[in-house]
Amino acid sequence: MLTPTANMFSPTDSQVSKRTNRKWNYEEDVVLVSYMVDLRNIGSYNADIGFKAGYLLELKRMLAKKLPNANIKDKPHIKSKIKTLKKEWAIVYDMVKGDNTSGFGWDSERNIVTAEDSIWKSYLISHKDAAPFRTRRFHFFNELCEIYRKDRAIGKDAQSAVDIVEEIQNEGNDNSFDVGSTDEYHTQ
Repeated sequence: MLTPTANMFSPTDSQVSKRTNRKWNYEEDVVLVSYMVDLRNIGSYNADIGFKAGYLLELKRMLAKKLPNANIKDKPHIKSKIKTLKKEWAIVYDMVKGDNTSGFGWDSERNIVTAEDSIWKSYLISHKDAAPFRTRRFHFFNELCEIYRKDRAIGKDAQSAVDIVEEIQNEGNDNSFDVGSTDEYHTQ
């Protein structure tokens, strides 16, 4: 019979979650998105393959200069935040600019998706992931359009928000571009 010991009930390294949650604030988000646009504009972005290798380390370096006390890591913090931003952007983009989404609009003053109640009700039946954007602002829609718009192909290579979410979930731990982390600062 085994005798319980203190070590017996403590998690081993393989049992400890390697996930590090981080709550981003609005200022950090603004700086991150601004630097993402900068990387795209200086040629560190290619719409066909995403950000080039090393983009996470470059963003980490840029963020450390601007936000020295934030202790933001490339993985998992930046990678996860970008993954979330891209996912949310794809959902909003599909409503505002997508095919078969007549009736949706974008209020650039308030940074929010607009539509009549009946349109929302009908759309949310098959697009439950869009529900938060009925009342929540999405501050970076225009900036993320600059980065991702070309990713939204028309025709045989077109991807819906569902396709992008599935692609993101299937991605491994490679250094190709993806998006990340939830935040609570979105206001109504």
